[in-house]
Amino acid sequence: MPVVSRFYGIVIKMFFSEHGVPHFHAVYGEHVGVYAIDSLEMLEGDLPQRAHRLVREWAEIHKTQLRAMWDSKDFNALPGLN
Repeated sequence: MPVVSRFYGIVIKMFFSEHGVPHFHAVYGEHVGVYAIDSLEMLEGDLPQRAHRLVREWAEIHKTQLRAMWDSKDFNALPGLN
């Protein structure tokens, strides 16, 4: 699974072979969250609240690029939060 971005100890990944709702994975230590790209809702997972807020903030900034990556299956690294 390609790493799309890293910031504040959070790793964003995307499985290009997965089906279903367009989504990405956020990994923070032993915690994992799966987020819908279009709604930014956490579909499953157990990220701590602070990490959850940072992931949603980051994803809001990169929502268009994430959706384009999902649709094209063409990997592009994205910057993290500063």
